[in-house]
Amino acid sequence: MTSDLPLGTIDIIARAYEEDLGQRGDVTTLATIPGSHQSVAHFVARAEGCLAGVTLIEMCLLHIDDTLTVEILADDGALVDANTVVVRASGSTRSLLIAERVALNLFGRLSGIATATRAFVDAVAGTDATITDTRKTTPGLRALEKFAVRMGGGMNHRMGLYDAVLIKDNHLVASASIQDAVKEARDLVGTDMVVEVEVDTLDQLKLALNTSADTVLLDNMTPTELSAAVAMVNGTIRTEASGGVTLETVRAIAETGVDTISVGWLTHSAPSLDVAMDLTST
Repeated sequence: MTSDLPLGTIDIIARAYEEDLGQRGDVTTLATIPGSHQSVAHFVARAEGCLAGVTLIEMCLLHIDDTLTVEILADDGALVDANTVVVRASGSTRSLLIAERVALNLFGRLSGIATATRAFVDAVAGTDATITDTRKTTPGLRALEKFAVRMGGGMNHRMGLYDAVLIKDNHLVASASIQDAVKEARDLVGTDMVVEVEVDTLDQLKLALNTSADTVLLDNMTPTELSAAVAMVNGTIRTEASGGVTLETVRAIAETGVDTISVGWLTHSAPSLDVAMDLTST
């Protein structure tokens, strides 16, 4: 696991502050806080969870004021108890207040995804199944949200439409057959890129097994159907289960023997972790 933030993070932070500050800046803080006032700020995880974006807090603070002193007290990927201080910062009170909300929004969002991912990873512990994300991400935040999945112990599925082939049901509607769709994809991307094909039934799976696909996505199948599908595949290609996966069902899915379980909920619906900034005047 690496906690290196993705390329482009600083651009995301800059856009977030442009959105928050507009042309006039934080008029409340500018009106009520003297420019010389100094404070200490503690960034706190109010609830227990898995952290993602601790170093992003530092980036947010220094984006507003590079004279702030920032001390990182916890690592990305760490499991923490409620009311754990993860970052301590000191300096201009104005700067701390101006930086606060963007830093908390991003940190809370990413830590919520990491926490949800960790719950799914723990739920399948002892099986051979890997938890992955999907492309169901917030536009513009995909790289950060997929980073958070990694911090929670999950793996990333394809990053976009450019780095892997996934032939889904709507592609097959417009294709002559599963075999033709896979052949055309393989002819385009060669042997170095993964080609995956989605199937809804065991009959479709039989057709997919007579292609050069690397992975088959078993969509919305019951555990009984998944077990049958895994037996049919018999280790010849990788298997991925997807569709309506929840914490209550993921263990049974993993025990069918599938290689991967993709969970869109991780990035489109996981709740943010409860985080806050506590300010103390100096």
